Amino acid sequence: MSPFRNQRAAALPARLSRSVLLVGASDPSTFPAALASEADSVIFDIEDGLPEEQKAEGRSAVVEAINEGAGAWVRINDITSDHWREDLEALAEAKNLRGLLLTKTEHPDHITRTAMMMPAGTPVIALIESAVGLVNANDIARAPGVFRLAFGVGDFRRDTGASDDPMALAYARSVLVVASRVGLLPGPIDGPSVGAHGDDLAEACRITQSMGMTGKLTLDPNQTDGINVGLAPSEQEIAWARELIEKFETGATGSMDGSYLPRLARARKVSDLAKTYGLWNR
Repeated sequence: MSPFRNQRAAALPARLSRSVLLVGASDPSTFPAALASEADSVIFDIEDGLPEEQKAEGRSAVVEAINEGAGAWVRINDITSDHWREDLEALAEAKNLRGLLLTKTEHPDHITRTAMMMPAGTPVIALIESAVGLVNANDIARAPGVFRLAFGVGDFRRDTGASDDPMALAYARSVLVVASRVGLLPGPIDGPSVGAHGDDLAEACRITQSMGMTGKLTLDPNQTDGINVGLAPSEQEIAWARELIEKFETGATGSMDGSYLPRLARARKVSDLAKTYGLWNR
């Protein structure tokens, strides 16, 4: 097995990951294709992606792949599970581990206790999947060890009875965006859009981006390109940013109103993202 990451994706800072691919650990033969995909981040899933009777075997396969050079994250079992401690003990010695995704995060101490069992500096993404987790999102976003928030849409809908209508989930998404800002974290990662492709995936990404979220989970490697495009600055945004920055640098700004400095700051942010994603000079 060749476990090495797509070089473009491996070089991208995790705080800027757009497509976040979850890969079930029950079949290690799927790892190489996932790692070579265009997914900005790859997460081996030893929670939902691993049946109970395969936990030990799948966990070992994931640790082996990471030790062999697979630059991936790992989704671990929740803190109330008997497997949580076993997951952490196995992963604490793994080389090349990029970080953890903690399932069913509901309280800040879930993050802190998880981080304390890992080598110092191991980033932990908090997966918010319940009403309790959402209510505590501000505190979770400020917990020592937390790196980013993510939205577990499926379990959240089961917990609350909400539909998949964007309006029904708008409040939850907004809470995670505001909490991320409060905690000085990167933008949160939205939940997956299972089975969406083409225009449907583009619309799902538009909703994600319009809410202020900057990443999106997926279970399908074929969605990664669409997510990367959908959550990157558009050609129109890049052209607008380039024009505004060029006018500023040449002094051709003309009269300035109170919106000028915020627009310039936005243009510079678009420029930085476009350069990072390799879009600025296209």
